[in-house]
Amino acid sequence: MWVAHPTCDERTHPDNAAGLEAWDHGDVVPKPDRMPELLEPVRRAVAGAVRSRVVGDDAERRASELFTATGERWFAEDSAIRLVHSDVSMFIGGMRALLFQSLHPLAMAGVAQHSDYRADPWGRLQRTADFLAATTFGPAEEAQRAIDMVKKVHTRVHGTARDGRTYRANDPHLLRWVHIAEVDSFISAHRAFGETPLEPHEYDEYVADMAVIAEKLGVEEPPRNTRELKQQIAYYRRELSSSPEARDAARFLLITPPLPLVARAPYGLIGAAAVSLLPLWARRPLRLPWLPVSERAFVRPAGTVLSRTLRWALAPESPEALARTTD
Repeated sequence: MWVAHPTCDERTHPDNAAGLEAWDHGDVVPKPDRMPELLEPVRRAVAGAVRSRVVGDDAERRASELFTATGERWFAEDSAIRLVHSDVSMFIGGMRALLFQSLHPLAMAGVAQHSDYRADPWGRLQRTADFLAATTFGPAEEAQRAIDMVKKVHTRVHGTARDGRTYRANDPHLLRWVHIAEVDSFISAHRAFGETPLEPHEYDEYVADMAVIAEKLGVEEPPRNTRELKQQIAYYRRELSSSPEARDAARFLLITPPLPLVARAPYGLIGAAAVSLLPLWARRPLRLPWLPVSERAFVRPAGTVLSRTLRWALAPESPEALARTTD
């Protein structure tokens, strides 16, 4: 997560062929070898906007602490968890995870009663992204610091749900539901929209990598392969149900997020792509639509285009681009 509608150029439309001559003289049409240079400001603008929302204003400092600082890491550079978490499909997977997690009434009660997601949705996103980055890519001491901070916050999150049941955020049973909903969502998004989908055994490795973090958070017996992941989700299904808090959260996330007008179209695509990855049984309690034809014909292709656009925007700058900025 540290880590758009496709546009149609009117000049390529057959009806506008007569107007092409005006573009074919002089330097009106950029030469192919200049296109990357001309697009660089656009790429930087998009990247800056995304990073400011997902990482925060101190993105460069935090990236230095996690990515370039020396020290032993929990996971190797070629590990499955790093491959998945460095892909922009995490944006879609993260949205899917929030919707999926809300189906547990006790987990959702904790969010509704203790989270400030309505007043500060970007702050919550930034904290989640920072936790994933610290535990996946950061030095071991930074990863452990992130774990300790979350566990400390969890001690303050407890109360009584609408149905009278009590809950505790550090309850191993609830922690496991939140964990498996995240893992399943990140895998689903990576399979559908990742740049290079992994082999089945690599997704097993990803589940095992995530289990390392889960156990440090207090999850008991987290799944260690995709088969166990499916089994555990099936086990929790009897506990999942609709709730006013979950439906309200879904409306807020998908329909009324606090976003400027220019950001609503790409954000809407992220939401639509996330919903398209949810199974039908998970959509019904949240009153989310099931439109298989539209999803195959539009939502999935649009999600792919959006992922490619974000991947382009967030790609590391080339030496040539960096050189131009210092001229």
